[in-house]
Amino acid sequence: MADRDFHDKVVLVTGASRGIGRAIAREFAERGATIAVHYHRSDAGARETVTALPGSAHRAFRADIAQPSSVSTLVDDVVRTMGSIDVLVNNAGFYEAHPIVDTSYEDWQEAWQRTLAINLLGPTNLIHCVVPHMIGNGGGRIVNISSRGAFRGEPEGPAYGASKAGLNAMGQSLAKALAPHSVYVCTVAPGFVETEMARPILSGPSGDALRGEIPFGRIARPEEVALTAVFLALPGTEYLTGCIVDVNGASYLRT
Repeated sequence: MADRDFHDKVVLVTGASRGIGRAIAREFAERGATIAVHYHRSDAGARETVTALPGSAHRAFRADIAQPSSVSTLVDDVVRTMGSIDVLVNNAGFYEAHPIVDTSYEDWQEAWQRTLAINLLGPTNLIHCVVPHMIGNGGGRIVNISSRGAFRGEPEGPAYGASKAGLNAMGQSLAKALAPHSVYVCTVAPGFVETEMARPILSGPSGDALRGEIPFGRIARPEEVALTAVFLALPGTEYLTGCIVDVNGASYLRT
């Protein structure tokens, strides 16, 4: 890939203060993009991401994407500050365990509401707010970060699996709706990745068993997911719109 594939392009990456989001921001920046680093709580992490990126025009933006008004304000702030949003990467995600047999009805409701608000409704609202700017600029790219759990199931966190399955379906529906407007929508579905969110599981009793499911014998690195996200936003990949790309080291194979 050329070093300047995204020269003069603004890329909004949600959840970019750490992990996969930070790796995605770095990969785009190394290819000439200017990055809008979204974060919710970790101001220090967002600043660390911005400082680590090559180039000097990157900015951090705080927003709670579970709140619709915060989403629209985020998009307005990025466009006003940076001029446009050419690529949106919906990476921010949330997971909490809520196994059905061990979770009270009240906690069950709260877990589903929190998870869907962040993992599905947040990205949906971001796309709605971003698309008019993309269409006005002649087109754009949207990359959603989903999960292997959308296909394999998440028995300890069913809301997470359902939210990611919804993200997949939403992305494919909007790929059909937006292709005539030169806005292309793709999805990346990773398995376990070495991130802070996955660390409690990977370092726990089930960590070795999870690594044993993967032919590589190791967990994916954030950079491996980031490279796929960048590829799907490259010029010339328009005909991939609607795709869902598995990045799970052959740990789960769909037919």
